[in-house]
Amino acid sequence: MPRHTLLAATLLALAPLAQASCGDDDRLLLRSDNDVYGQAGQDENYSAGAYIAWMSPTLAGDADCLAGGMAWLDRATGWLRWGSGDQRNLLIDYHHAIYTPRDGQRVDPDPDDRPYAGTVLFGVGQQVRDGDRLAVTRLQLGLIGPSAQGEMAQDALHHLFGRERFKGWDNQIGDLPLVQLSHDRLWRRAARPGVLGLESDRIHYLGASAGNARVDARAGVEWRWGTRLADDFGSNPMRAAGDGLAPGVSTGAREGWDWHVFASLEARGVARDITLDGRGDSPSVERKDFVAEGALGVVFTHGPWRLAYGHYRRSREFDGQPAAPVYGSFTLSRDL
Repeated sequence: MPRHTLLAATLLALAPLAQASCGDDDRLLLRSDNDVYGQAGQDENYSAGAYIAWMSPTLAGDADCLAGGMAWLDRATGWLRWGSGDQRNLLIDYHHAIYTPRDGQRVDPDPDDRPYAGTVLFGVGQQVRDGDRLAVTRLQLGLIGPSAQGEMAQDALHHLFGRERFKGWDNQIGDLPLVQLSHDRLWRRAARPGVLGLESDRIHYLGASAGNARVDARAGVEWRWGTRLADDFGSNPMRAAGDGLAPGVSTGAREGWDWHVFASLEARGVARDITLDGRGDSPSVERKDFVAEGALGVVFTHGPWRLAYGHYRRSREFDGQPAAPVYGSFTLSRDL
């Protein structure tokens, strides 16, 4: 496991200790992404990822209820807050990602397939909720290249599952610091009784990202159907405020099991993607300017625990891509 993953896991596990006197729950979330979760035997494109996030308790006004460094961080990132609302929270996250071509045994770069790349991003965000509307602004700092330890992480996974080592990592995109700023707006249509007495709701969202890793704009919608839907902004963990990471959410008081399914569609215009465009004289491909993605998933909750599986299918991201990307994710979160 990369050293920065262990460091991120340790720091985020200790983050709840920063809660001094907040009356609401904070939340810790762990997510594992892999193309094998979406289609057995596959190992290409977005090959694997690890995501860890901590969401503060719901805050009102100043974060006096947070102790020590977390209160300072909340004040220092106050410029990320968009608008005003009756609820808000602080979000800290970490994402490690691995991208590979289809032919893992080829040593030289394939001019018709994506380059090898590993990225690591540490993020801090501010979320402001006003009724059924939510604004999420996030700043991420990190890097792409050998220092992100994508090769080491993939080798460890392949050794664990008895798969061959990929041999083209010497051609991966080189080291470069990354800076990203993103903003998303979400609107929720409140849950209402549906078929068989189950509840249903719908979430719409718009967003944009700018930085030297990605420049894009996106729009999407998510539908949910199940029992006792949470008062949050969706269950797709691959987007902002997904999997219940939103202010005013607490499942700690619930008893028994609940479940729901979700489906989402997203359209995205892409002006830059460093994992495809490369840098300098590194390998690259002809990126497509428009990408669509669909997702299906199921979520189970019990008290403060929440377990989700998502299955994702994306349109081709570059000219000549052998197959449309397919991947899956497992997410485990808990109110603390």
